[in-house]
Amino acid sequence: MSTGTGLSNLGAMSQFVGEFDVTSRLTDRTYHCRFSHLWNGIATRHSDTVDTKFVVDGKGSIVGLAHPGIVQFTAKSGRDISDREASYVAAQYLQEQLEQEDERPLYDVSAADVVRIIGLLGIK
Repeated sequence: MSTGTGLSNLGAMSQFVGEFDVTSRLTDRTYHCRFSHLWNGIATRHSDTVDTKFVVDGKGSIVGLAHPGIVQFTAKSGRDISDREASYVAAQYLQEQLEQEDERPLYDVSAADVVRIIGLLGIK
């Protein structure tokens, strides 16, 4: 999923990322995922993250994107990442983890992984 340059935040936040399925490479189990919303993790978890919430097979999962990775993107690109783009980064990370059957209620995504996935998705 390539976003090019600057994917806007038009529409309802819950529709930023469409529903998707992920199949585990280990067991062929299929997870059904739905994006819910995102918020600043500093206020709620006292973490330096942008937190995103997904519903995976009916259970909530938080994917926290390390804010320093977002700052690195801003410094390099000269613009802020949009909420929609951040939700794509979180969805990609969640997909990677579920492919490894790593299902949990909270994922903390490192700054290095945030930057890696931004590049993988072609966000500029």
